[in-house]
Amino acid sequence: MLEDQDELDKLRSCGIKTVSIDLSQSKLVSPAISPVPQKVESIGGAPPFAKQPIASTSTNISFREELKQARRTCSMAMREVSTLFSQARMGKAISMDGAEDTVKQIRGSVSRNPQALITLARLKTADSYTYMHSVAVCALMIALAKELKLNDRMVENAGRAGLMHDVGKMMVPDKILNKPDRLTSEEFAIIREHPERGAELLGQIETIPAEVIDACRHHHEKMDGTGYPGKQKGKEISLLSRMAAVCDVYDAITSDRPYKKGWGPAESLQRMASWEGHFDKKIFQAFVKTVGIYPVGSLVRLKSQHLAVVVEQNEGNLVSPVVKIFFSLRSDLPVKPRLLDLANKNNSDTIVGRESHSKWNFPYLDELWQEST
Repeated sequence: MLEDQDELDKLRSCGIKTVSIDLSQSKLVSPAISPVPQKVESIGGAPPFAKQPIASTSTNISFREELKQARRTCSMAMREVSTLFSQARMGKAISMDGAEDTVKQIRGSVSRNPQALITLARLKTADSYTYMHSVAVCALMIALAKELKLNDRMVENAGRAGLMHDVGKMMVPDKILNKPDRLTSEEFAIIREHPERGAELLGQIETIPAEVIDACRHHHEKMDGTGYPGKQKGKEISLLSRMAAVCDVYDAITSDRPYKKGWGPAESLQRMASWEGHFDKKIFQAFVKTVGIYPVGSLVRLKSQHLAVVVEQNEGNLVSPVVKIFFSLRSDLPVKPRLLDLANKNNSDTIVGRESHSKWNFPYLDELWQEST
C-alpha cells in the first residue's frame, strides 16, 4: 500500500513512471466516491482500465473481434506485472492474487483467438519491454500448452511460468538491465544470475507449484547442454522449461531493443529452426503450429510480385494466411492496401518467400496488420 512520500520515491527509483490509484481503497476520500483510475501506459492504443471481469472463453472468434479485448487485457496484464516486479525489487512479499487473475484473463483471450494477444504483445516500448515480455511469454506458453494438449493444471502452470519466468531480473541493476548497448562479459555474467534469483523469490511463495519454479530456474537451458544455469541436457530439462526456452527466445528476437531491431516473426522462426541443439524439436514444431509458419505481422513476397503483411491465420492451412498487399516490386512503389485470402479457392496468388523487416524497413507494418481493412 502506498502510504507516504518515501514509498512514492521508492517507486520512482525503480523506474516506475505512472501508477493507478483505486480511490475506493484510499484513506483520504469517502468510500462513497467511485474509483477513478489515474493515467497509466496503454498498449497498442488501448485505453487503460481497472479490473475487468474474466471474459468468455468461447472459441472461434476472429482475430479482428478479439484484438480489441486483447488490447485491454495487455494493458491490465502489464500493469499487474509491473506491480509484481516492483514488489520483488523493493524486497516485499510478492502477492500472487493479481497474477492468478492475469493468467486467467490471458488464457481467456488465447482460447478465443490465440493470434490476437500473442501478436499485440510483440509491440513494446523501451520502458515497457520487461513487463510486456512477461505478458507475451505467458500468452505463448498457454497457446503452446493447448497445442500440446496438456491438461488444465499444466496449461495454468504454463501461464504462471511464462508470467513469472523473468522475475529474477528485478535483482539486476537498472544500468545493466536497460543498457542501450551490448553487455560486457562481466555484465552478462550478472544477467545470467536472474534465473536462480527468480527461482529463489518464487520459492518463498507457498502457493507457487514446483514446476513453475523449475521453469523460472531453467528457461535458459539448451537441449545440447550448453545452456545455463544447470547445463541440463535433453529430457533432464523439464517440459515447462523446454517450452519456456522456445517462447522466451521467440518473443525476445521479434521485439525491438535499444541495441537491436527485432527480426520479423517468420524470419525469426526460420532462424530458430536452424539453431541445432538449442530447442526440443517436437516442442518447436508444436510452437510453429501455434503461431503459424507465417505469423501475423510477417512480411512476405507473393508470386504476383507484391509485398504483403500477414494479417490473420487460416486454421488448418498454415501456408495460406490472409495477407494485406501494400507494395509492388515491379514499380518499386506502394499500392493501395487490399486484403487477399490466400486460402480462397478462387485465388491464384501464393507466398514465394519471407522478406526481412530490416532489409525493407517499412515503418508502418504494424499499423497495416492492426487495421481492419
